[in-house]
Amino acid sequence: MDAKVTLHFNQEVIEKAKAFAASNNISLSRLTEFIYHKITTGNYKSLEDLPISDWVHQVAEGQAEYKKRSNKNIKAEYFKSKG
Repeated sequence: MDAKVTLHFNQEVIEKAKAFAASNNISLSRLTEFIYHKITTGNYKSLEDLPISDWVHQVAEGQAEYKKRSNKNIKAEYFKSKG
């Protein structure tokens, strides 16, 4: 069952998030749900514990390696986690 939520974000952040969602063939609502699902199913006690934190630090230090995944695989992973 879906629930409606009202959130307020910086306009620039929303524009970038919408573009990211569109480029991955997913709605902004489903993208947000996917992110929240990842956060709430992990054992994270703080923002620093989130996996993205490590990746951001690696990018800042020049150590990150980006591996592109297909949109089909990303969507399949998301919908598999829902069921």
